[in-house]
Amino acid sequence: MAVANRLGCYSDPLCQYSHRVRLVLAEKDVVADLIDVRAGDYPDYLAEVNPYGTLPTLVDRDLALYDSMIILEYLDERYPHPPLLPAYPVVRANTRMLAYRVHHDWCRQADLISDSKTKDAVRTKARKELRESLIGVSPVFTSMPYFMSEELSLADCCLLPLLWRLPALGIDLPPAAKPLLDYMNRNFARPAFQASLSAEERLIRT
Repeated sequence: MAVANRLGCYSDPLCQYSHRVRLVLAEKDVVADLIDVRAGDYPDYLAEVNPYGTLPTLVDRDLALYDSMIILEYLDERYPHPPLLPAYPVVRANTRMLAYRVHHDWCRQADLISDSKTKDAVRTKARKELRESLIGVSPVFTSMPYFMSEELSLADCCLLPLLWRLPALGIDLPPAAKPLLDYMNRNFARPAFQASLSAEERLIRT
């Protein structure tokens, strides 16, 4: 259980959605109690505060949040520096749409590939579609240092944990995807990204 009056983050050390939350905590230099929880092995306290039995779960005093995007936006409002959502409503909405596209177009495919229950044909199709989609979007990383932004945003915090997992998903990107590969290398080297990695996640790229 989290220390009183301090954030508690229940996190699966291999889950990309948990990684998102750890990345935002690290970018904002927020001290939190990180509690590793394996999928399906939930402590009694977590079952009490999260009726869905999902990870990540964030506990802040009497508040419990258990959707990764809700957690990310809460952290950005609760700890506003550095901001990960733009100030202007139109740009903020565009950033939210980018984060939605990352989830809808790419994270779902990654989940299919990772799920042991997925049929081989479906997994192969998802792997091919994800790889081709990432290669296709690579040119947008040519003109800006972040995902269609001059500043790191919540969209990047959703995308980078997925990209870190490409070797585990059986996906390699060709030299033609150099803008995306450069984006990955720059941001994987960020101190906050390195701090966000669990021991198991580090093994993905060793």
